[in-house]
Parts: sequence; C-alpha cells; structure tokens
Amino acid sequence: MPEQSTPQTSPPDASGPPGAERSPGAGGSSAARTARGSSGAPGGAASGPGGSRDVPSPQSRPHGSVSRRRLLGTAGATGLALGAAGGAAGYAAAPTADRGAALASLGSGQVPFHGSHQPGITTPLQARGHLVAFDLTAGSGRKEAAALLRRWSTTARLLMAGEAAAQDDTDVARDAGPSSLTVTFGFGHGFFARTGLEKQRPIALDPLPDFSSDHLDRNRSDGDLWVQIGADDALVAFHALRAIQKDAGAAARVRWQMNGFNRSPGATAHPMTARNLMGQIDGTRNPKPAESDFDRRVFVPAAGEPAWMAGGSYAVVRRIRMLLDDWEQLSVKDQEAVIGRRKSDGAPLSGGSERTAMDLEKLGPDGSPAVPVNAHARITRPDQNGGAAMLRRPFSFHDGIDGDGVPDAGLLFVCWQADPLRAFVPVQRKLDRGDALSAFVRHEASGLFAVPGGAAKGEYVGQRLLEG
Repeated sequence: MPEQSTPQTSPPDASGPPGAERSPGAGGSSAARTARGSSGAPGGAASGPGGSRDVPSPQSRPHGSVSRRRLLGTAGATGLALGAAGGAAGYAAAPTADRGAALASLGSGQVPFHGSHQPGITTPLQARGHLVAFDLTAGSGRKEAAALLRRWSTTARLLMAGEAAAQDDTDVARDAGPSSLTVTFGFGHGFFARTGLEKQRPIALDPLPDFSSDHLDRNRSDGDLWVQIGADDALVAFHALRAIQKDAGAAARVRWQMNGFNRSPGATAHPMTARNLMGQIDGTRNPKPAESDFDRRVFVPAAGEPAWMAGGSYAVVRRIRMLLDDWEQLSVKDQEAVIGRRKSDGAPLSGGSERTAMDLEKLGPDGSPAVPVNAHARITRPDQNGGAAMLRRPFSFHDGIDGDGVPDAGLLFVCWQADPLRAFVPVQRKLDRGDALSAFVRHEASGLFAVPGGAAKGEYVGQRLLEG
C-alpha cells in the first residue's frame, strides 16, 4: 500500500485507488454492439490491417434486431454525456463514481481503443477485472504472434466500442453498453526469445529479483503475453475475456488467470477513495496526470529505448494474499499503527485529513513518532525512496476458502511505471527490510510486462515491434 502509488510487497497504503483521467472522448458515442438475428452470425466482416469492421446501419440490420446501445434507451444516452464530462475530469486516484453517471446508465461509459497510450492504465478504477497470461505454443513465432495481436486488437476495439466480436460472438453482453470496457496488452520476458526478437527486449524487462517476502507459485507467475481486462459490468468483462481466450486459437495457451473486483460506481453517497479488503482507504497518494512529472514517472518517453516502447509503460503484477484472520484480530488502533493512517478516513496519524501531508517528525504523547517508523505508509513514501513512485491500479480478489479453512483473498496489485528497476524494485527491497504490514500479507505470484504504447488507427497493438 505505497503512499504515492509506490509498489507493494504489501497491499496499498491507506491511500486511494489508482486510475487516472480518461483520454479525451472517453464518454463519446460509438456504434453499439450489434444484436444478432436468429442465425447468430455477427453483422459485418473484419477488414483492413487494423481489423476494422463494417457495422450495419439501423436501416440495414436484420428485421427485429437492435443495437446494445439502443437497448439502453434515452437514460443511457443522457448518461453517456454525463460520463464524458466526468471521465475527462477524473484522475488516477479517483474512483469510477467520479464519472457522475446514474446507475441506470453505467453501461454507456466508453473508453477509446486508439491513442498514444493503451487504455486501462490511466482509466479510473473499474468494478470488475480479469488478468490473464498466455504462453506461445510450440511452433508459434513472430508471424503467429503478429496475427494474434492483430486479432486481439480488432476484438478489443470492437468490444470497447460496444459492438459484437468479429467472429462467433457469444452474446453474453448483448443487453449492455460498453460499460467502460478496457483491454490492455503486454509482453513478458520470454516472448522475445520465442519470436526471435531478443535484440528488441528492453533492459527494464529484466526479471525481477527475489524478495524475502516472496512465496511465489511459478505456475501463476510471468508469461509470454499478458492481458488486462476491466469493465464496470461483470458480464461485459467476462464477455471480453472469453473473446480474447477464443482468439488465441492455436497460437497461445492460457498460463494463468486471476479475477478481481473493486467498489461499483455509485456505491457511495459521494465520490471517495476506495477501500481494500483490510478495510483501509487505499490509493490516496497515487500520482495524478495533472502533475508535471506524471508522464516521466509512468510512461516511456518518445526518445526512450527501445523505440517501439515509446508511449508505453511497464506493469508489475503481484498476487498478494491478505492474512485476513490474523489482521482482523488486531484492534483498530493496532491496524492503524501498521499502516500509519486512520482507518476511518485515511488521514495520517500525524493529523489532518486524508489529503494532509504526513508529518514524519511529529511525536505522539509518549514521545515516540506519531507515525511509527515501520508503518507501511511511511516506508513507501516517494520522498523516502528517492522520489520513486508508480501508478497503482489494483483489483481485490476472493477465491473462496483454502484447505486450511481461511480466506484466499487479497490484492491483485498492478502498478505502472516508466522503469521498474528505478521504481518498484528499490521500494520493494525497502519493504522487505522492515515493513510492519509484511506479517499480514504473502506474495504468491509475480510478473513483469512491457506494455507498448497505444495503437494508432489502422494499427494493432505491438505492430511497431512485430513489424519493425
């Protein structure tokens, strides 16, 4: 729970959720996902290098068919305009409730697929998420990987616009709008050897070092390809997951999959920072796009290396198990000492409100630091780590009860940075040496992925690497 979106060996500090302002036009209108006739065949056909697809006009649709967007009705159209205004004003730490959309029109929210950065990085937190890694199959190389990324990009573009998948759409999301769906793609360390592109592998993608708090399941770590799916509706997210898995075909197989959630938009009386499963306000000090050094911290510059990563970012993914039975035995006062912030409102123990700067010099009535020296929020502060910071954008998870009868629950920690060797790694090492929260969390899976910049119109994600 890093103070300003620093990484976590533990869950985020009592701060707020990651996420950021949407790209311009995030709430703009688009063709709706086309409902299909009794034959089940999707309307239109894929074409062009970007996999563009002709969407039937209302006049050319089969008799009785209706678009998903039209099914939302007038309330949906009104919500779309509200979503556009709210999305543009949001920022990394803002929950999706900031979009201002009425509950009846949440499905109208739309995030653009094309842009300088991929969606799902600065997009406000989404209610439902799926993280899935794939390995290329034997015999699949650069050519097969390029065809796969072309298929995936086409599917992501269509589904994010509220349209049906180009091939064999399952109709799972037929009655919903885009619901702020985002699909994000990344490459793991092994991808480059399998495709003969070792010379294009970034130095920043070197494997993460081992940390003393790690208890990693290698079968649920790493992977050649990584996909992050997020949406404000569970069925819309699942629909995208199935489409991506089906598109993999014979080129790639699933290595691991993790499913997560966040608070639903509109669940609180007013927009506020989200809480994690420990009940802590999580993400208060996430960096914001309005800050002058935001891009430098989060995105690879245009002149960066390698050139194909311009506008991209590096995602560190960690499955962090929260030992909730142990945590919940602590008094609220002891929980606050572990985190360094009040549980009720996220304010630092040195005083003030959630957004008040933490006073590390302030002493308590007994003469000891008001914020304990091993408090998670203190250790992870960027100003205590040479300015290292990253954009945290996690999902919570709960996978039932394990064989010992305790909750298998915690945080799917995802953080974004321009260089993990200068951001995640040094902070994680510091947490390893004395974070009070370490006794209540366990790192069970890990991955590092190079996420290229966004695709321009007519391009697919990763094209500059695979065809460069």
